[in-house]
Amino acid sequence: MFRLRFRPLLACVLGLSLGLAGAVRADVPSLESLARRIDALEQQNAELQEKVRRLESTQGPRPEVQVAQAPSGRADWAESTTVSSYGEVGYNRPSDAPEAATVDVQRAVIVLQHRFDDQTRMVGEWEWEHAVTSASDQGEAEVEQLWVEHEFDSGLRAKAGLFLMPFGLINQNHEPTAYYGVFRDQVERVIIPSTWREVGIGLSGTTEAALTWEVGLTTGFNLNKWDPASPEGRDEGPLQAIHGEGQFAAARDLSGYAALNWRGYPGLQLGAAVFTGKVGQQQPGFAGNDSRLVLADAHARYTVAGWDLSGVYARGTISRTEALNEGFLALAPSATPALVPSLFEGGFLQAAYKLWHNDRFALNPFLRYEQYNDAAAFGTLSAADGAIVMPDDRVWTLGASLYVTSGVVLKVDYQRNLAYSNKNGMNLGVGYSF
Repeated sequence: MFRLRFRPLLACVLGLSLGLAGAVRADVPSLESLARRIDALEQQNAELQEKVRRLESTQGPRPEVQVAQAPSGRADWAESTTVSSYGEVGYNRPSDAPEAATVDVQRAVIVLQHRFDDQTRMVGEWEWEHAVTSASDQGEAEVEQLWVEHEFDSGLRAKAGLFLMPFGLINQNHEPTAYYGVFRDQVERVIIPSTWREVGIGLSGTTEAALTWEVGLTTGFNLNKWDPASPEGRDEGPLQAIHGEGQFAAARDLSGYAALNWRGYPGLQLGAAVFTGKVGQQQPGFAGNDSRLVLADAHARYTVAGWDLSGVYARGTISRTEALNEGFLALAPSATPALVPSLFEGGFLQAAYKLWHNDRFALNPFLRYEQYNDAAAFGTLSAADGAIVMPDDRVWTLGASLYVTSGVVLKVDYQRNLAYSNKNGMNLGVGYSF
């Protein structure tokens, strides 16, 4: 069929071409005619040039046309600036109280990075939590990061501003696509404070042996903010209750940190960090002025053959808390005030496996065990004094992450707390990052 239709069409095209060629050949002028036309055009051109010369001599030179130029650096600004974002929504259904099920827009975040040149950059991160921020709502709007960094020719990097502390596995990489579970693990929420940042200066570098080191001087915590009538210190962790976050953060007593991370073997990361400083801020008459915080962690992650294995252990101490706690107990002898712990610690082990994947999707089930206590001791105070140590939280989490391309994840998990059954429940979530 194709050949029968193609041959008549080809014949028509050839016939039309031959006809046009004949018409063109019939209209071709002679050489003498072409020469006369060229002479006439040259004469017209000479006359026009003479008219232009006479006009310029009487009116002056023509003004130059000014071509609008883009503001200097605008093109470079666009090429050197990136905008990214991440966000997540979570559903929680407690096993013992399904009527208390909730849905929460946990966070929506915008990140802006700009390179001023090959060696200097800035990073800013703005976050909104719990959907609505107002005087009567529980939401928050906050600057999570705001810092500048310069890399010297030697490879040494220096930064200043509000930046995340290099502790654990997710404090610096906490996008919902970067961790398993609808909610962040408890150890990196209540022992290492979630999204922990400080204002300060830092130095970092990487050696030829694939060892990255970081040191710095920053703001610390403020023990004056501890409220013995609030459950925050127990529910959210002691450091969440006394952090500064760059909001008029107390800076009389500064703190220091150091961290090491080794990535010298394919798929393996080994790291440790320590943070220390006084937390009393030298306030007049405050019983905790000599109290010192020491927080340390060790972490590891290994990805191989579809497996993602990780673990974190963190331990914190606050010294000389007895006098402060005795004052809290004396103020409320008939109540049970929240006391400042002298020890808080915990750890987890986690295994995930890429069970199935294709060009667009990947399904990763995981299992995690956590054990932690955010009030494991109260110095020399005993239970008879009112310093009651509660049992450790021991939590199993079984779940899965379904990745849609590389930037969207759907999550489901079930948590079983062996010590506190009222914390058991199922969670569903969706998150994105780009």
